[in-house]
Amino acid sequence: MSIVVGTAGHIDHGKSSLVRALTGIDPDRLKEEKARGITIELGFAHTTIGTANVAFVDVPGHERFVRTMLAGVGGIDCVMLIVASDESVMPQTREHFDICRLLRVPRGMVVLSKSDLTDAETRALVRHDVEELVEGSFLEGAPVIEVSATSGEGLDRLREAIAAEAAHVSQRPVEGAARLPIDRAFTMKGFGTVVTGTLVSGSIAVDDELVVEPGELRVKVRGVQVHGRPAERAVAGQRAAINLGGVDVSAVSRGETLLAPGTLSVTRRADAEINLLPSAKPLRHGARVRVHNGTSEVLGRVSIAGGALEISSGEHALVRVRLEQPAVLTRGDRFIVRAYSPPITIGGGRVLDPAPTRPGIRSEEGKASLEALRPAEIGAIRSMIAAAGLGGIATSSLVARAGVMPGRVAEATRDLVATGVMVAGERLVTGTAIEAAERDLMALIAATHKANAMSDGLSREEARSKIFGRVSPAVFETVVERLKGRKAIVGAERLALPTHKATVAGADDRVRDAIVEAYRSGALKPPDAATVAAAVKAPGPIIDKLTSLLLREKVLVRLDTVVFHASALETLKADVRALKAASPDGRATVDVAAFKERYGVSRKFAIPLLEYLDRERVTRRTGDVRLVI
Repeated sequence: MSIVVGTAGHIDHGKSSLVRALTGIDPDRLKEEKARGITIELGFAHTTIGTANVAFVDVPGHERFVRTMLAGVGGIDCVMLIVASDESVMPQTREHFDICRLLRVPRGMVVLSKSDLTDAETRALVRHDVEELVEGSFLEGAPVIEVSATSGEGLDRLREAIAAEAAHVSQRPVEGAARLPIDRAFTMKGFGTVVTGTLVSGSIAVDDELVVEPGELRVKVRGVQVHGRPAERAVAGQRAAINLGGVDVSAVSRGETLLAPGTLSVTRRADAEINLLPSAKPLRHGARVRVHNGTSEVLGRVSIAGGALEISSGEHALVRVRLEQPAVLTRGDRFIVRAYSPPITIGGGRVLDPAPTRPGIRSEEGKASLEALRPAEIGAIRSMIAAAGLGGIATSSLVARAGVMPGRVAEATRDLVATGVMVAGERLVTGTAIEAAERDLMALIAATHKANAMSDGLSREEARSKIFGRVSPAVFETVVERLKGRKAIVGAERLALPTHKATVAGADDRVRDAIVEAYRSGALKPPDAATVAAAVKAPGPIIDKLTSLLLREKVLVRLDTVVFHASALETLKADVRALKAASPDGRATVDVAAFKERYGVSRKFAIPLLEYLDRERVTRRTGDVRLVI
């Protein structure tokens, strides 16, 4: 088993000395740190305690370096809150403790360091101060261990406590998408660019193709180290060093994230819930803050949902955070909020939606839309889908936006369908939005019929542009096919209500029937327009409109400049095919002369009819004759 243990506490309370005593590794790795005796950058060390592989993240204690501390604490399983026995609880002790609490660090212990420098009475007072600090928190009732890194007193008990914590640590999701917030980036001679961090989820193996975000920098894994040793794969919960190919170290920095492509949202705004510390000043709407998530720090402004002017000290609120730089987030991510100036920790929160589609949140309706994101996974995702309207959300965004593990996408989709969500291609849309679109489409078709009675329906392209212009074509096709399946609409390229019959103003069935009969009786020698007008005895414009309508309805068919009744053409195709069936050798041909003689037509009709038979693949022209296929 593996456990990542983070140190927390005030400057010079002995965090690095304690890690060195436990592991034999000095986490103070910079010359400046050695000279000043404080940890400026994150320090790392590792050892084995019992059966547990233990990685220590030694974080700085000076106020100037709290943001560095935040880069390490997000990936820890257990915290050692270190309080010097000769100084007790100090300002950065409280801030580090608040950060661990806000980030929901699950487990931990209190270590009273430098126990060899004080007497029992002083240590008892320090214990009392610590008990007051952690009361009601995740550290209430946790082990309180007195140690001395100098004499070694209490180290064995501390090791036993760490081993006990390792046995209870919940393993991170190995089956999830690979996600490693980068806390260091450097160059190693002979290897090139190396990044380090704690793998939050998934796994990273040699030859994996990953991406560094923000920036969409494509990289390939050339090597992996876990606890300082080469490995084929690092898994969630382990601290790892990843050797990257195809990238210069100048292109990668702390605060970025190494991840599987397409699995997290890169965003400049996020809807969230935040909790302000009781010690913090009220946070005003529009205030500029520092947002810390994983190893990144991004400036942003807070909009308070529902129209409130401020968040009171110690209170909870729903907000939208607008970031000044892109950040890598997903639903459920914990973050810390620090004041812009002075940069002190004022609260923390949880991401509800890293890529919101809903409009402003200042109204009560906007606040209610954020409230709908607070429930468990499926309920919240359904609210995201509903807020997106007819556009819905892509099934792929269940991972990047909603925080669903890749292996659970199919299951989550089934659960969503059970709540009334529909799948349209690669989009998830609520049934309510689909049904509203069906009503809108039928109303538009009806309006088209009313505006143009001669029209045989609404063109698909017009329907798509007027109602479905900004949504996936798959959503449009789903709506159309559902309506056709219920026989609520008919048609292919033009959509119509089944009760609609195209008409021409001023015409009646007698005129229509007379035109149809004129062409039907003419068969393969149809009348010209003047002959039809004389037979029908109706105004020319009405005859022209009805003829155009009959052509669209395919009752009549225009070949070149000649109009035929469709039934005459079907009869012709059947008769020509019969020539082949009647031939003793199964072979039949026809030429222009034979065709004219057989059907008693002039060249005016014969040529367009023969060309029509070629297009319909009844015949195939070979020189001056046509072979019946």
